[in-house]
Amino acid sequence: MMGDIPDDPPRWWQTRWFVAAAALIAIVPLIWPEIPPLVDLPGHMGRYRVQLSLDAAPWLSQWYNFRWSLIGNLGIDLLIIPFAKLFGLELGVKLIIMAIPALTVAGLLWIAREVHGRIPPTALFALPLAYCYPFQFGFANFALSMALALCLFALWLRLGRLRRFRLRAAIFIPASCLLWLCHTFGWGVLGVLAFSAEMIREHDRRKDAGSGHWFASWFRAGLHCIPLSLPILMMILWRSGDHVTGQTTDWFDWHAKTQWLLMVLRDRWLAWDVAGAALLYLLLLKGIRDPAIEYSRNLALSALFLTAVFLLLPRIVFGSAYADMRLAPYVIAIAVIAIRPRRTMSLRHAGVLAMLGLAFFLARMGGTTISYWMFAHDYRTELAALEKLPVGARVVSFVGYSCRNEWRMSRLEHLPALALERKLAYTNDQWSMAGAQLLTARYTIAGGFAHDPSQITTTRWCLREWWRPIGYSMARFPREAFDYVWLIRTAPFDPSYASDLVPIWRSADGTSALLKVDHTKPAPDIADSELIPKRLLELRDLIRRKRAAEAAAAEKAKAAANPS
Repeated sequence: MMGDIPDDPPRWWQTRWFVAAAALIAIVPLIWPEIPPLVDLPGHMGRYRVQLSLDAAPWLSQWYNFRWSLIGNLGIDLLIIPFAKLFGLELGVKLIIMAIPALTVAGLLWIAREVHGRIPPTALFALPLAYCYPFQFGFANFALSMALALCLFALWLRLGRLRRFRLRAAIFIPASCLLWLCHTFGWGVLGVLAFSAEMIREHDRRKDAGSGHWFASWFRAGLHCIPLSLPILMMILWRSGDHVTGQTTDWFDWHAKTQWLLMVLRDRWLAWDVAGAALLYLLLLKGIRDPAIEYSRNLALSALFLTAVFLLLPRIVFGSAYADMRLAPYVIAIAVIAIRPRRTMSLRHAGVLAMLGLAFFLARMGGTTISYWMFAHDYRTELAALEKLPVGARVVSFVGYSCRNEWRMSRLEHLPALALERKLAYTNDQWSMAGAQLLTARYTIAGGFAHDPSQITTTRWCLREWWRPIGYSMARFPREAFDYVWLIRTAPFDPSYASDLVPIWRSADGTSALLKVDHTKPAPDIADSELIPKRLLELRDLIRRKRAAEAAAAEKAKAAANPS
Protein backbone atom coordinates (compact mmCIF):
# COMPACT_ATOMS: atom_id res chain seq x y z
CA MET A 1 0.00 0.00 0.00
CA MET A 2 1.05 3.58 -0.65
CA GLY A 3 1.72 4.45 2.97
CA ASP A 4 -0.76 7.27 3.55
CA ILE A 5 -1.96 5.67 6.79
CA PRO A 6 -0.98 8.15 9.56
CA ASP A 7 1.09 5.59 11.49
CA ASP A 8 3.19 4.58 8.48
CA PRO A 9 6.65 6.17 8.32
CA PRO A 10 7.00 8.81 5.60
CA ARG A 11 8.90 7.91 2.45
CA TRP A 12 12.02 9.87 1.50
CA TRP A 13 10.11 12.33 -0.70
CA GLN A 14 7.64 13.01 2.11
CA THR A 15 10.17 14.09 4.73
CA ARG A 16 11.02 17.58 5.86
CA TRP A 17 14.66 17.14 4.92
CA PHE A 18 13.63 16.43 1.33
CA VAL A 19 11.51 19.61 1.22
CA ALA A 20 14.48 21.58 2.56
CA ALA A 21 16.85 19.91 0.07
CA ALA A 22 14.48 20.59 -2.85
CA ALA A 23 14.25 24.27 -1.88
CA LEU A 24 18.06 24.51 -1.75
CA ILE A 25 18.43 22.75 -5.11
CA ALA A 26 16.04 25.31 -6.58
CA ILE A 27 18.49 28.15 -5.88
CA VAL A 28 21.50 26.46 -7.50
CA PRO A 29 21.05 28.05 -10.99
CA LEU A 30 21.21 31.52 -9.40
CA ILE A 31 24.39 31.03 -7.38
CA TRP A 32 26.93 31.75 -10.13
CA PRO A 33 25.48 34.80 -11.99
CA GLU A 34 26.35 38.11 -10.37
CA ILE A 35 23.16 39.58 -11.84
CA PRO A 36 20.30 37.06 -12.14
CA PRO A 37 19.78 36.86 -15.93
CA LEU A 38 16.06 37.62 -15.99
CA VAL A 39 14.88 39.79 -18.88
CA ASP A 40 13.31 42.73 -17.01
CA LEU A 41 15.34 42.53 -13.79
CA PRO A 42 18.15 44.98 -14.76
CA GLY A 43 15.45 47.54 -15.57
CA HIS A 44 13.98 47.11 -12.11
CA MET A 45 17.45 47.44 -10.58
CA GLY A 46 17.82 50.80 -12.31
CA ARG A 47 14.61 51.94 -10.65
CA TYR A 48 15.83 50.73 -7.26
CA ARG A 49 19.01 52.79 -7.74
CA VAL A 50 16.99 55.95 -8.39
CA GLN A 51 14.83 55.16 -5.37
CA LEU A 52 17.85 54.76 -3.08
CA SER A 53 20.12 57.50 -4.49
CA LEU A 54 18.02 60.61 -5.12
CA ASP A 55 19.67 62.44 -2.21
CA ALA A 56 23.22 61.34 -3.10
CA ALA A 57 22.76 61.97 -6.83
CA PRO A 58 20.36 64.93 -7.21
CA TRP A 59 20.83 65.02 -11.00
CA LEU A 60 18.69 61.90 -11.21
CA SER A 61 15.63 64.00 -10.36
CA GLN A 62 16.24 66.03 -13.53
CA TRP A 63 15.74 62.86 -15.58
CA TYR A 64 13.28 60.78 -13.58
CA ASN A 65 10.24 61.46 -11.46
CA PHE A 66 10.10 59.04 -8.53
CA ARG A 67 7.08 59.22 -6.25
CA TRP A 68 6.00 56.76 -3.58
CA SER A 69 2.36 55.78 -3.91
CA LEU A 70 0.04 52.98 -2.86
CA ILE A 71 0.14 50.52 -5.75
CA GLY A 72 -0.17 46.76 -5.92
CA ASN A 73 3.35 46.26 -7.25
CA LEU A 74 5.84 47.11 -4.49
CA GLY A 75 7.32 43.78 -3.39
CA ILE A 76 11.05 44.13 -4.02
CA ASP A 77 10.80 47.94 -4.14
CA LEU A 78 10.11 47.80 -0.38
CA LEU A 79 12.32 44.84 0.48
CA ILE A 80 15.38 46.34 -1.21
CA ILE A 81 15.47 49.22 1.28
CA PRO A 82 16.74 47.07 4.20
CA PHE A 83 18.50 44.56 1.93
CA ALA A 84 20.53 47.28 0.16
CA LYS A 85 21.66 48.66 3.52
CA LEU A 86 22.80 45.21 4.66
CA PHE A 87 24.21 43.73 1.45
CA GLY A 88 24.36 46.46 -1.19
CA LEU A 89 21.86 46.79 -4.02
CA GLU A 90 23.11 44.06 -6.37
CA LEU A 91 23.65 41.36 -3.74
CA GLY A 92 20.41 42.37 -2.02
CA VAL A 93 18.45 41.91 -5.24
CA LYS A 94 20.18 38.59 -5.91
CA LEU A 95 19.28 37.22 -2.46
CA ILE A 96 15.64 38.20 -2.86
CA ILE A 97 15.47 36.65 -6.33
CA MET A 98 17.11 33.45 -5.03
CA ALA A 99 14.37 33.17 -2.42
CA ILE A 100 11.61 33.08 -5.06
CA PRO A 101 12.25 29.58 -6.51
CA ALA A 102 12.92 28.22 -3.02
CA LEU A 103 9.62 29.59 -1.70
CA THR A 104 7.78 28.34 -4.78
CA VAL A 105 9.10 24.78 -4.31
CA ALA A 106 8.37 24.83 -0.58
CA GLY A 107 4.88 26.23 -1.17
CA LEU A 108 3.94 23.58 -3.74
CA LEU A 109 5.13 20.73 -1.55
CA TRP A 110 3.45 22.20 1.53
CA ILE A 111 0.12 22.52 -0.31
CA ALA A 112 0.43 18.90 -1.47
CA ARG A 113 1.13 17.81 2.11
CA GLU A 114 -1.90 19.65 3.49
CA VAL A 115 -4.31 18.37 0.84
CA HIS A 116 -3.16 14.76 0.55
CA GLY A 117 -1.87 14.15 4.08
CA ARG A 118 1.50 13.13 2.62
CA ILE A 119 3.42 14.52 -0.33
CA PRO A 120 2.51 12.34 -3.34
CA PRO A 121 5.41 11.25 -5.57
CA THR A 122 3.80 12.95 -8.56
CA ALA A 123 4.16 16.36 -6.87
CA LEU A 124 7.88 16.33 -7.67
CA PHE A 125 7.08 16.86 -11.35
CA ALA A 126 5.69 20.33 -10.55
CA LEU A 127 8.93 21.63 -8.99
CA PRO A 128 10.67 22.75 -12.24
CA LEU A 129 7.86 25.29 -12.67
CA ALA A 130 9.67 27.37 -10.05
CA TYR A 131 11.67 28.56 -13.10
CA CYS A 132 8.62 29.17 -15.26
CA TYR A 133 8.50 31.62 -18.15
CA PRO A 134 7.13 34.58 -16.13
CA PHE A 135 10.07 34.20 -13.72
CA GLN A 136 12.52 34.02 -16.64
CA PHE A 137 10.91 37.17 -18.06
CA GLY A 138 11.85 39.00 -14.88
CA PHE A 139 8.39 39.77 -13.52
CA ALA A 140 10.05 39.98 -10.14
CA ASN A 141 7.30 41.39 -7.92
CA PHE A 142 4.78 39.09 -9.56
CA ALA A 143 6.92 35.97 -9.08
CA LEU A 144 7.61 36.87 -5.45
CA SER A 145 3.91 37.41 -4.79
CA MET A 146 3.03 34.06 -6.37
CA ALA A 147 5.64 32.23 -4.27
CA LEU A 148 4.25 33.88 -1.14
CA ALA A 149 0.67 33.15 -2.26
CA LEU A 150 1.47 29.42 -2.51
CA CYS A 151 2.95 29.39 1.00
CA LEU A 152 0.04 31.40 2.39
CA PHE A 153 -2.46 29.07 0.74
CA ALA A 154 -0.75 26.13 2.42
CA LEU A 155 -1.04 27.95 5.75
CA TRP A 156 -4.71 28.69 4.99
CA LEU A 157 -5.34 24.98 4.41
CA ARG A 158 -3.49 23.98 7.56
CA LEU A 159 -5.39 26.38 9.82
CA GLY A 160 -8.64 25.28 8.20
CA ARG A 161 -7.78 21.63 8.80
CA LEU A 162 -7.09 22.46 12.46
CA ARG A 163 -10.33 24.51 12.57
CA ARG A 164 -8.43 27.57 13.81
CA PHE A 165 -10.68 29.96 11.92
CA ARG A 166 -10.33 32.98 14.23
CA LEU A 167 -6.56 32.69 14.20
CA ARG A 168 -6.66 32.33 10.42
CA ALA A 169 -8.73 35.50 10.05
CA ALA A 170 -6.37 37.41 12.37
CA ILE A 171 -3.35 36.32 10.31
CA PHE A 172 -4.79 36.76 6.84
CA ILE A 173 -6.28 40.23 7.20
CA PRO A 174 -2.80 41.82 7.37
CA ALA A 175 -1.18 39.06 5.29
CA SER A 176 -3.56 39.65 2.37
CA CYS A 177 -2.79 43.38 2.42
CA LEU A 178 0.96 42.74 2.41
CA LEU A 179 0.56 40.24 -0.41
CA TRP A 180 -1.43 42.80 -2.43
CA LEU A 181 1.34 45.34 -1.85
CA CYS A 182 3.84 42.82 -3.18
CA HIS A 183 1.78 42.33 -6.34
CA THR A 184 -1.96 42.35 -6.98
CA PHE A 185 -1.80 39.10 -8.93
CA GLY A 186 -0.61 37.04 -5.97
CA TRP A 187 -3.46 38.31 -3.82
CA GLY A 188 -6.00 37.50 -6.54
CA VAL A 189 -4.66 33.96 -6.98
CA LEU A 190 -4.69 33.38 -3.22
CA GLY A 191 -8.34 34.44 -3.16
CA VAL A 192 -9.25 32.00 -5.94
CA LEU A 193 -7.39 29.14 -4.28
CA ALA A 194 -8.84 29.84 -0.85
CA PHE A 195 -12.40 30.15 -2.16
CA SER A 196 -12.24 26.87 -4.09
CA ALA A 197 -10.76 25.05 -1.09
CA GLU A 198 -13.41 26.42 1.27
CA MET A 199 -16.17 25.49 -1.15
CA ILE A 200 -15.06 21.84 -1.17
CA ARG A 201 -14.60 21.78 2.60
CA GLU A 202 -18.02 23.32 3.25
CA HIS A 203 -19.68 21.00 0.75
CA ASP A 204 -18.14 17.93 2.37
CA ARG A 205 -19.03 19.17 5.87
CA ARG A 206 -22.65 19.90 4.93
CA LYS A 207 -22.90 16.66 2.98
CA ASP A 208 -21.91 14.71 6.09
CA ALA A 209 -24.66 16.59 7.91
CA GLY A 210 -27.15 15.69 5.19
CA SER A 211 -27.39 19.17 3.56
CA GLY A 212 -24.61 19.29 0.98
CA HIS A 213 -26.15 21.90 -1.34
CA TRP A 214 -23.60 23.59 -3.61
CA PHE A 215 -25.19 27.05 -3.42
CA ALA A 216 -24.93 27.08 0.37
CA SER A 217 -21.33 25.90 0.07
CA TRP A 218 -20.54 28.81 -2.27
CA PHE A 219 -22.08 31.27 0.15
CA ARG A 220 -20.24 29.85 3.18
CA ALA A 221 -16.97 29.79 1.24
CA GLY A 222 -17.42 33.48 0.48
CA LEU A 223 -17.92 34.23 4.18
CA HIS A 224 -14.71 32.39 5.05
CA CYS A 225 -12.81 34.49 2.49
CA ILE A 226 -13.90 37.85 3.92
CA PRO A 227 -10.52 38.25 5.75
CA LEU A 228 -8.91 38.38 2.29
CA SER A 229 -11.13 41.19 1.00
CA LEU A 230 -9.57 44.34 2.53
CA PRO A 231 -7.20 44.88 -0.46
CA ILE A 232 -10.28 45.58 -2.61
CA LEU A 233 -10.39 49.03 -0.99
CA MET A 234 -6.67 49.47 -1.65
CA MET A 235 -7.26 48.52 -5.27
CA ILE A 236 -9.99 51.16 -5.62
CA LEU A 237 -7.70 53.83 -4.16
CA TRP A 238 -4.88 52.79 -6.50
CA ARG A 239 -6.87 52.81 -9.72
CA SER A 240 -9.06 55.87 -9.01
CA GLY A 241 -6.30 58.48 -9.25
CA ASP A 242 -6.42 60.80 -12.24
CA HIS A 243 -2.70 60.19 -12.81
CA VAL A 244 -3.23 56.50 -13.46
CA THR A 245 -2.69 55.30 -17.02
CA GLY A 246 -2.73 51.93 -18.71
CA GLN A 247 -5.50 50.17 -20.58
CA THR A 248 -7.00 46.71 -20.13
CA THR A 249 -7.29 45.17 -23.58
CA ASP A 250 -6.58 42.27 -25.97
CA TRP A 251 -9.22 39.79 -24.81
CA PHE A 252 -9.63 36.15 -25.83
CA ASP A 253 -6.53 35.79 -27.99
CA TRP A 254 -6.72 32.00 -28.21
CA HIS A 255 -3.64 31.70 -30.37
CA ALA A 256 -1.56 33.53 -27.76
CA LYS A 257 -3.06 31.51 -24.90
CA THR A 258 -2.12 28.28 -26.67
CA GLN A 259 1.42 29.59 -27.01
CA TRP A 260 1.61 30.47 -23.31
CA LEU A 261 0.72 26.87 -22.43
CA LEU A 262 3.61 25.63 -24.56
CA MET A 263 5.97 28.19 -23.04
CA VAL A 264 5.50 27.41 -19.36
CA LEU A 265 9.15 26.22 -19.11
CA ARG A 266 10.60 28.54 -21.79
CA ASP A 267 14.25 29.36 -21.20
CA ARG A 268 16.91 28.74 -23.89
CA TRP A 269 16.46 25.52 -25.90
CA LEU A 270 13.11 25.15 -27.65
CA ALA A 271 13.11 21.34 -27.95
CA TRP A 272 14.24 20.87 -24.34
CA ASP A 273 11.70 23.31 -22.92
CA VAL A 274 8.76 22.08 -24.99
CA ALA A 275 9.63 18.46 -24.12
CA GLY A 276 9.47 19.40 -20.43
CA ALA A 277 6.06 20.99 -20.90
CA ALA A 278 4.87 17.97 -22.87
CA LEU A 279 5.92 15.69 -20.01
CA LEU A 280 3.76 17.71 -17.62
CA TYR A 281 0.75 17.49 -19.93
CA LEU A 282 1.25 13.74 -20.32
CA LEU A 283 1.22 13.44 -16.54
CA LEU A 284 -2.03 15.42 -16.35
CA LEU A 285 -3.56 13.11 -18.96
CA LYS A 286 -2.27 10.09 -17.05
CA GLY A 287 -4.08 11.38 -13.96
CA ILE A 288 -7.35 11.05 -15.87
CA ARG A 289 -6.75 7.67 -17.53
CA ASP A 290 -4.45 5.73 -15.19
CA PRO A 291 -6.36 3.63 -12.62
CA ALA A 292 -3.39 3.81 -10.24
CA ILE A 293 -3.60 7.59 -9.69
CA GLU A 294 -6.37 10.13 -9.23
CA TYR A 295 -7.05 13.84 -8.77
CA SER A 296 -7.85 15.43 -5.43
CA ARG A 297 -11.22 17.17 -5.70
CA ASN A 298 -9.88 20.06 -3.64
CA LEU A 299 -6.93 20.97 -5.88
CA ALA A 300 -8.67 19.84 -9.07
CA LEU A 301 -11.36 22.45 -8.42
CA SER A 302 -8.66 25.04 -7.68
CA ALA A 303 -7.00 24.20 -11.00
CA LEU A 304 -10.34 24.50 -12.82
CA PHE A 305 -11.02 27.89 -11.25
CA LEU A 306 -7.54 29.12 -12.22
CA THR A 307 -8.07 27.76 -15.73
CA ALA A 308 -11.27 29.80 -16.02
CA VAL A 309 -9.40 32.91 -14.86
CA PHE A 310 -6.63 32.21 -17.39
CA LEU A 311 -9.16 31.92 -20.22
CA LEU A 312 -11.00 35.10 -19.20
CA LEU A 313 -7.93 37.26 -18.55
CA PRO A 314 -6.92 39.66 -21.32
CA ARG A 315 -3.31 39.90 -22.41
CA ILE A 316 -2.96 43.47 -21.08
CA VAL A 317 -4.31 44.53 -17.66
CA PHE A 318 -3.86 48.15 -16.52
CA GLY A 319 -1.20 48.56 -19.18
CA SER A 320 0.84 45.56 -17.96
CA ALA A 321 1.37 43.03 -20.75
CA TYR A 322 1.31 39.23 -20.57
CA ALA A 323 -1.27 39.09 -17.76
CA ASP A 324 -2.73 35.76 -18.90
CA MET A 325 0.71 34.32 -19.71
CA ARG A 326 1.82 34.85 -16.12
CA LEU A 327 -0.91 32.61 -14.75
CA ALA A 328 -0.43 29.64 -17.11
CA PRO A 329 2.46 27.87 -15.27
CA TYR A 330 0.68 28.09 -11.93
CA VAL A 331 -2.46 26.52 -13.37
CA ILE A 332 -0.30 23.59 -14.48
CA ALA A 333 1.53 23.44 -11.13
CA ILE A 334 -1.69 23.27 -9.09
CA ALA A 335 -3.09 20.63 -11.47
CA VAL A 336 0.07 18.50 -11.13
CA ILE A 337 0.13 18.58 -7.33
CA ALA A 338 -3.58 17.66 -7.39
CA ILE A 339 -2.59 14.18 -8.62
CA ARG A 340 -2.07 11.46 -6.02
CA PRO A 341 -1.70 7.66 -5.97
CA ARG A 342 -4.68 5.55 -5.13
CA ARG A 343 -4.43 3.30 -2.09
CA THR A 344 -3.95 0.32 -4.36
CA MET A 345 -0.59 1.62 -5.65
CA SER A 346 2.40 -0.40 -4.44
CA LEU A 347 5.32 1.19 -2.64
CA ARG A 348 7.59 0.17 -5.50
CA HIS A 349 5.37 1.90 -8.05
CA ALA A 350 5.25 5.03 -5.89
CA GLY A 351 9.03 4.96 -5.47
CA VAL A 352 9.53 4.75 -9.24
CA LEU A 353 7.24 7.76 -9.76
CA ALA A 354 9.15 9.71 -7.12
CA MET A 355 12.50 8.88 -8.72
CA LEU A 356 11.21 9.93 -12.14
CA GLY A 357 9.88 13.18 -10.68
CA LEU A 358 13.19 13.84 -8.94
CA ALA A 359 15.12 13.09 -12.15
CA PHE A 360 12.92 15.55 -14.05
CA PHE A 361 13.50 18.21 -11.39
CA LEU A 362 17.28 17.69 -11.32
CA ALA A 363 17.52 17.64 -15.12
CA ARG A 364 15.64 20.91 -15.43
CA MET A 365 17.75 22.53 -12.69
CA GLY A 366 20.90 21.31 -14.40
CA GLY A 367 19.81 22.73 -17.75
CA THR A 368 18.84 26.05 -16.14
CA THR A 369 22.20 26.23 -14.35
CA ILE A 370 24.05 25.82 -17.66
CA SER A 371 21.77 28.34 -19.34
CA TYR A 372 22.32 30.92 -16.60
CA TRP A 373 26.08 30.38 -16.70
CA MET A 374 26.02 31.18 -20.42
CA PHE A 375 23.86 34.27 -19.87
CA ALA A 376 26.20 35.42 -17.09
CA HIS A 377 29.10 35.23 -19.56
CA ASP A 378 27.12 37.45 -21.97
CA TYR A 379 26.52 39.94 -19.17
CA ARG A 380 30.21 40.13 -18.25
CA THR A 381 31.17 40.69 -21.88
CA GLU A 382 28.72 43.55 -22.41
CA LEU A 383 29.17 45.23 -19.03
CA ALA A 384 32.87 45.79 -19.76
CA ALA A 385 31.70 48.92 -21.59
CA LEU A 386 30.74 50.52 -18.27
CA GLU A 387 34.41 50.74 -17.27
CA LYS A 388 34.74 53.51 -19.87
CA LEU A 389 31.59 55.36 -18.83
CA PRO A 390 31.80 58.29 -16.38
CA VAL A 391 29.39 58.71 -13.48
CA GLY A 392 26.32 60.75 -14.33
CA ALA A 393 26.59 60.34 -18.10
CA ARG A 394 23.62 60.73 -20.41
CA VAL A 395 23.43 57.48 -22.36
CA VAL A 396 21.14 56.36 -25.16
CA SER A 397 21.34 52.60 -25.58
CA PHE A 398 20.37 50.39 -28.47
CA VAL A 399 19.99 46.63 -28.05
CA GLY A 400 19.75 44.33 -31.04
CA TYR A 401 16.55 42.30 -31.28
CA SER A 402 14.68 40.15 -33.79
CA CYS A 403 11.21 40.64 -35.23
CA ARG A 404 10.71 36.88 -35.05
CA ASN A 405 10.42 36.71 -31.22
CA GLU A 406 12.97 33.91 -31.03
CA TRP A 407 12.61 31.29 -28.30
CA ARG A 408 15.86 32.21 -26.55
CA MET A 409 15.45 35.76 -25.35
CA SER A 410 18.86 37.41 -25.13
CA ARG A 411 18.29 38.70 -21.58
CA LEU A 412 20.05 41.88 -22.77
CA GLU A 413 16.85 43.84 -23.46
CA HIS A 414 17.16 45.89 -20.25
CA LEU A 415 20.88 45.51 -19.62
CA PRO A 416 21.38 49.28 -20.29
CA ALA A 417 19.70 49.97 -16.93
CA LEU A 418 22.85 48.69 -15.23
CA ALA A 419 24.51 51.92 -16.40
CA LEU A 420 21.92 53.68 -14.26
CA GLU A 421 22.41 51.22 -11.41
CA ARG A 422 26.23 51.26 -11.43
CA LYS A 423 27.10 54.67 -12.90
CA LEU A 424 24.05 56.77 -11.97
CA ALA A 425 23.72 57.52 -15.68
CA TYR A 426 20.61 58.33 -17.67
CA THR A 427 19.38 55.36 -19.69
CA ASN A 428 16.45 55.17 -22.07
CA ASP A 429 15.14 51.71 -21.12
CA GLN A 430 13.03 52.56 -18.05
CA TRP A 431 9.29 51.96 -18.22
CA SER A 432 7.26 55.14 -17.95
CA MET A 433 3.63 54.47 -17.09
CA ALA A 434 2.03 56.50 -14.33
CA GLY A 435 0.21 54.36 -11.78
CA ALA A 436 1.97 51.12 -12.76
CA GLN A 437 5.49 52.02 -11.61
CA LEU A 438 6.86 54.41 -9.01
CA LEU A 439 9.20 55.91 -11.60
CA THR A 440 8.43 57.81 -14.80
CA ALA A 441 10.81 59.49 -17.24
CA ARG A 442 10.73 63.29 -17.29
CA TYR A 443 13.64 63.90 -19.67
CA THR A 444 11.56 65.62 -22.34
CA ILE A 445 14.54 66.72 -24.43
CA ALA A 446 15.06 63.04 -25.34
CA GLY A 447 11.70 63.00 -27.10
CA GLY A 448 10.83 59.55 -28.45
CA PHE A 449 14.10 58.15 -27.05
CA ALA A 450 13.30 58.84 -23.40
CA HIS A 451 12.08 55.43 -22.22
CA ASP A 452 11.27 51.81 -23.05
CA PRO A 453 11.04 50.43 -25.74
CA SER A 454 13.27 52.98 -27.51
CA GLN A 455 16.31 50.85 -26.58
CA ILE A 456 15.07 47.92 -28.70
CA THR A 457 16.35 48.00 -32.27
CA THR A 458 15.93 45.61 -35.20
CA THR A 459 17.20 45.17 -38.73
CA ARG A 460 13.89 46.35 -40.23
CA TRP A 461 10.50 47.74 -39.25
CA CYS A 462 8.53 45.03 -37.43
CA LEU A 463 4.82 44.48 -37.94
CA ARG A 464 2.65 45.61 -34.99
CA GLU A 465 5.68 46.66 -32.90
CA TRP A 466 7.04 50.02 -31.76
CA TRP A 467 10.65 48.96 -32.26
CA ARG A 468 12.80 50.94 -34.66
CA PRO A 469 15.51 49.70 -37.02
CA ILE A 470 19.03 50.40 -35.81
CA GLY A 471 19.73 52.68 -38.78
CA TYR A 472 16.74 54.89 -37.98
CA SER A 473 17.64 55.04 -34.26
CA MET A 474 21.26 55.98 -34.97
CA ALA A 475 20.29 58.69 -37.44
CA ARG A 476 17.41 60.17 -35.46
CA PHE A 477 18.26 60.11 -31.75
CA PRO A 478 18.56 63.72 -30.43
CA ARG A 479 22.28 64.48 -30.11
CA GLU A 480 21.71 67.38 -27.71
CA ALA A 481 20.11 65.03 -25.16
CA PHE A 482 22.91 62.47 -24.91
CA ASP A 483 26.66 62.25 -24.47
CA TYR A 484 27.17 58.54 -25.15
CA VAL A 485 25.67 55.78 -27.30
CA TRP A 486 25.85 52.20 -26.01
CA LEU A 487 25.34 49.59 -28.73
CA ILE A 488 24.62 46.04 -27.49
CA ARG A 489 24.76 43.36 -30.17
CA THR A 490 23.08 45.50 -32.78
CA ALA A 491 22.82 44.77 -36.49
CA PRO A 492 25.21 46.52 -38.93
CA PHE A 493 24.17 50.00 -40.11
CA ASP A 494 25.43 52.66 -42.48
CA PRO A 495 28.54 54.29 -40.87
CA SER A 496 27.39 57.69 -42.14
CA TYR A 497 24.62 57.57 -39.52
CA ALA A 498 27.33 57.74 -36.83
CA SER A 499 29.55 60.38 -38.43
CA ASP A 500 29.52 62.50 -35.26
CA LEU A 501 30.24 59.61 -32.87
CA VAL A 502 33.68 58.60 -31.56
CA PRO A 503 34.28 54.93 -30.55
CA ILE A 504 35.81 54.53 -27.08
CA TRP A 505 35.15 50.78 -26.53
CA ARG A 506 34.27 47.88 -28.75
CA SER A 507 33.63 44.19 -28.05
CA ALA A 508 35.84 41.49 -29.54
CA ASP A 509 33.22 40.46 -32.11
CA GLY A 510 32.47 44.07 -33.05
CA THR A 511 28.70 43.85 -32.45
CA SER A 512 28.80 45.99 -29.28
CA ALA A 513 30.38 49.38 -28.72
CA LEU A 514 30.40 52.49 -26.58
CA LEU A 515 30.49 55.70 -28.62
CA LYS A 516 30.91 59.29 -27.48
CA VAL A 517 28.85 62.03 -29.11
CA ASP A 518 31.08 64.76 -30.57
CA HIS A 519 28.89 67.83 -30.09
CA THR A 520 31.27 69.92 -32.23
CA LYS A 521 30.26 67.97 -35.33
CA PRO A 522 26.90 68.28 -37.07
CA ALA A 523 24.43 65.42 -36.77
CA PRO A 524 23.99 63.38 -39.95
CA ASP A 525 21.42 64.86 -42.32
CA ILE A 526 19.48 61.83 -43.56
CA ALA A 527 16.20 62.12 -45.45
CA ASP A 528 13.16 60.28 -44.10
CA SER A 529 12.80 58.49 -47.43
CA GLU A 530 16.13 56.77 -46.81
CA LEU A 531 15.15 55.58 -43.34
CA ILE A 532 11.44 54.81 -43.61
CA PRO A 533 9.66 52.65 -46.23
CA LYS A 534 7.29 54.53 -48.53
CA ARG A 535 4.18 52.78 -47.19
CA LEU A 536 5.07 53.78 -43.63
CA LEU A 537 5.69 57.37 -44.68
CA GLU A 538 2.26 57.47 -46.29
CA LEU A 539 0.69 55.99 -43.16
CA ARG A 540 2.52 58.52 -40.96
CA ASP A 541 1.32 61.42 -43.10
CA LEU A 542 -2.23 60.07 -42.99
CA ILE A 543 -2.16 59.87 -39.20
CA ARG A 544 -0.75 63.40 -38.95
CA ARG A 545 -3.50 64.78 -41.20
CA LYS A 546 -6.15 62.95 -39.19
CA ARG A 547 -4.82 64.31 -35.92
CA ALA A 548 -4.62 67.82 -37.33
CA ALA A 549 -8.24 67.58 -38.52
CA GLU A 550 -9.36 66.34 -35.12
CA ALA A 551 -7.50 69.17 -33.39
CA ALA A 552 -9.05 71.73 -35.73
CA ALA A 553 -12.52 70.31 -35.14
CA ALA A 554 -11.99 70.47 -31.38
CA GLU A 555 -10.86 74.11 -31.59
CA LYS A 556 -13.88 74.96 -33.75
CA ALA A 557 -16.25 73.31 -31.28
CA LYS A 558 -14.57 75.11 -28.40
CA ALA A 559 -14.90 78.45 -30.17
CA ALA A 560 -18.57 77.77 -30.91
CA ALA A 561 -19.24 76.93 -27.26
CA ASN A 562 -17.47 80.12 -26.07
CA PRO A 563 -18.27 82.87 -28.63
CA SER A 564 -16.89 85.58 -26.32
